[in-house]
Amino acid sequence: MRTQVAIIGGGPSGLLLGQLLHRRGIDAVVLERKTRDYVLSRIRAGVLETGLVRLMEEAGVADRLHREGLIHEGTQIAVAGEMFHIDFKRLTGSAVTVYGQTEVTHDLYDAREAAGARTEFEVDHVAILDADSDRPFVTYQQNGREHRLDCDFVAGCDGFHGISRQSIPLTARREYEKTYPFGWLGVLSRTPPVHHELIYANSERGFALCSMRNENLSRYYVQCALSDHPEDWTDAAFWQELRRRIPADMAEHLITGPSIEKSIAPLRSFVTEPMRWGRLFLCGDAAHIVPPTGAKGLNTAASDVHYLYNGLRQFYEEGDSEGIDRYSERALLRVWKAERFSWWFSGLLHRYPDQSRFDLKMQQADIAFLRDNEAQQRAFAENYVGLPY
Repeated sequence: MRTQVAIIGGGPSGLLLGQLLHRRGIDAVVLERKTRDYVLSRIRAGVLETGLVRLMEEAGVADRLHREGLIHEGTQIAVAGEMFHIDFKRLTGSAVTVYGQTEVTHDLYDAREAAGARTEFEVDHVAILDADSDRPFVTYQQNGREHRLDCDFVAGCDGFHGISRQSIPLTARREYEKTYPFGWLGVLSRTPPVHHELIYANSERGFALCSMRNENLSRYYVQCALSDHPEDWTDAAFWQELRRRIPADMAEHLITGPSIEKSIAPLRSFVTEPMRWGRLFLCGDAAHIVPPTGAKGLNTAASDVHYLYNGLRQFYEEGDSEGIDRYSERALLRVWKAERFSWWFSGLLHRYPDQSRFDLKMQQADIAFLRDNEAQQRAFAENYVGLPY
């Protein structure tokens, strides 16, 4: 089998890249390790930057997003029992859209199936070969049979644990990592959100976040120890702890209910350089991880897709390799800015085990500066709604 672009990974970044390429007449085959139902069962963040929304529009898959997505023109920061508002629309002229990553993936799968584009599910033993030559190919097993996929380029969209990054020799890549000494305990419940905007809370008991998927589905988080397990937390204990970390008037109006999903996510900052090796390109979590503070994971993957898609389009339509030659440079420039924002925002809101009294005072001063200084609010808003591509 032959294609122009082999895409490893059937998550949102691989699917978005495939759909954008399809609409330009560039053939791509997607290889996914799991089933479609499994991919769609994964619960992920759902705050979309303006750039990702525009990519969905360009891909022709934004109709349901515009019908059902919630437009957020600002967010709330809570500290010491009080909240202040950051007005994205006034400060930047832009907003974000709350629309679950699962819904993004669902829309992209539907579009791919409608187009008759090829997706191979339940593939394993994937190997990327000769990526440093002009004739790369991918081998894999499916239903016990060996397959070979010849291609011009390989897009590695298979996440942190995938094969794509590991296919770049250690002598050719460098990795940067920071691990955080806490996790996020997240609960999904069929309850209305406590507020129409997200609430990011800094409290003496630790961080909390009040978020949502839609008007009747809420997502809440509290900072927890890395040694915790979801089963350590009853629903009652979670709701009690959340109430302690958010302002009293919000706690009073919080509607609780049984959790329909409960999990703990560790926090990590990670970047690998370069994001290109020969004809292999890394996208999204295959190349970088951000803490969930500020919802930059999916959005940073989307910016990678933007640079790679336009580079490939330029190559096939104009015979110009400038876009793919500069892919890693352009993608990493924006990646590191997103990493900085997520790292800074995490430091602003969480309690660290080794924080001194001085550290706490600096954190309080940083929050006060954000609350009182419009220039700082504008910088925050520009990062939150998404830096330009």
